[in-house]
Amino acid sequence: MKKNIFCAIVVVLAGLSLASCSGPAKMAKNPELVTVSCNPQVLEVVADVINVTYTVTFAERYFHPKAILEIVPVLTYKDGEEKAPIMNLQGEKILDNHTVIPLSGGGASHQIQFAFKKGMEVSQLDLILTVMDKKGNRYPYPYAYKVADGTITTYKLATFNGYTTFAPDSYQEVIREQKETQIMYLVNSSEVRSKELTKGEIKEFEQFLANAMKDERREVKNTEIIAYASPEGPLALNNKLSANREKSAETAYKNATKKIAAGVDLKTLSMGEDWEGFKKLVSSSNVEDKDLILRVLEMYGDSNVRDREIRNMSKVFTTLQNKVLPELRRARWIANVDFTNYTPNELLDMVNNQIDLLDEEALLRVGTLLTNNNDKITAYKQAAEKFNSSRGYNNLAVCYLNGGDVAAAKSALAKASDQDAYVKNNQAVIALREGKFDEAYALFGQTGLAESKHSQGAIDIMKGKYADAATKLAGEGEHNQAIAYIMTGQLDKAAEIVKCECPRGSYIRAIIAARKGDKAAWDKEMEVVNANASFKARAENDIEFAKMR
Repeated sequence: MKKNIFCAIVVVLAGLSLASCSGPAKMAKNPELVTVSCNPQVLEVVADVINVTYTVTFAERYFHPKAILEIVPVLTYKDGEEKAPIMNLQGEKILDNHTVIPLSGGGASHQIQFAFKKGMEVSQLDLILTVMDKKGNRYPYPYAYKVADGTITTYKLATFNGYTTFAPDSYQEVIREQKETQIMYLVNSSEVRSKELTKGEIKEFEQFLANAMKDERREVKNTEIIAYASPEGPLALNNKLSANREKSAETAYKNATKKIAAGVDLKTLSMGEDWEGFKKLVSSSNVEDKDLILRVLEMYGDSNVRDREIRNMSKVFTTLQNKVLPELRRARWIANVDFTNYTPNELLDMVNNQIDLLDEEALLRVGTLLTNNNDKITAYKQAAEKFNSSRGYNNLAVCYLNGGDVAAAKSALAKASDQDAYVKNNQAVIALREGKFDEAYALFGQTGLAESKHSQGAIDIMKGKYADAATKLAGEGEHNQAIAYIMTGQLDKAAEIVKCECPRGSYIRAIIAARKGDKAAWDKEMEVVNANASFKARAENDIEFAKMR
């Protein structure tokens, strides 16, 4: 015990006398009196750059007043080494412009960075020290100081291709068709005149119903009768007249269609006086001062007063009496029919055999049904070129992007006439894949689409803005969101996101397990990882797993 205490005292005394009783060369012979540290202790690549801050601390009376100390950071990795800029320190009696370390001791920090290169996943950061005197003599330290291992590359597991967006189609699986005709009445009459039932419009209506009843793709859902009175008499009279017209129109309808649409649901309705119809007809007429007429009539809340004013006006404005009011003495016959459009199987058959018969919406829909990317291109190209469809060109561009042909996608988008959110998003994806990250980020911000926000989140990951990425990727539910959570230390949330039973999913779960120190979970996930050659090779060099091996 006494011997150990004696040795310790000797070392301390040697340090105390080092600077005062010897030259700068002695500093290199006592490297143990230099302390080094690094932040981070395990290097990490962020936005393709490794940022490091190292600190060198010196014992009291260690740093010679006439010494200059050169510190060279060296990152050594599998394929070579990279040196960062030198930091020079100087003693109190040196007149250069380096950081001064006083005789009483102290230290200095230096922030450096390395451009990440493949192979740096397994690396070591060392500091090589050389002391120099005023004459320029150099005295290297006997060994380098290891300050950090590296490098964590977890963020590179994210995907940075951007999220493409197909423009939706408006294809209707069931199309509502409507056919309408009218029976016209004389003033103050609810009698259906025979000539009304033999006119061409009525015959067309009957034929429409007959055809619909026979058509396998059509179903007559219901028919309607809606009766009105013109707003020119007392309100009570108009309401009664409208109700009587409802009944007479129903009787006439049933007689006309009893052999055609028996059993079809019929709904009848009496609307009373047709004030809305009056306003519409006056607005579209060539009556002088029509706007004034309507404004005056709008002033009267009492229907009877308004009806009286209409009668008075019709005596002055003959167009009201001869053209407008007669058109409102009517009952409408309406047939509502559902047409069943082509089924998915029929569309798929037609795209192979009768593609020219498909309209724009059908072609856009069939593109969603096809699984082969080249087949999708055929459908969307037909829609784009035949109908000059902006959505067709947009969706064609997405297919080209999915096939890796950025130039063809760019050309297709240039032909899209509607610069809508879907087009802007895909333009941003192209900019992203061309390395124009700021341009892409700005374009994504103009769309309001969830996919665009998620793409911005991926760019945030790329730039090391992990908290921003976690916010923007909310709801994405895929690997990028999990990576953002891992990089912000939210391991439990990351684990909830990664559901994919695939090598990439297992790799991400293995990282979560390693960071939690869960060896059993890590071993389980690594069985899947090691079965994939690419991920196995990555795992062998991944410092995330250093403590698990």
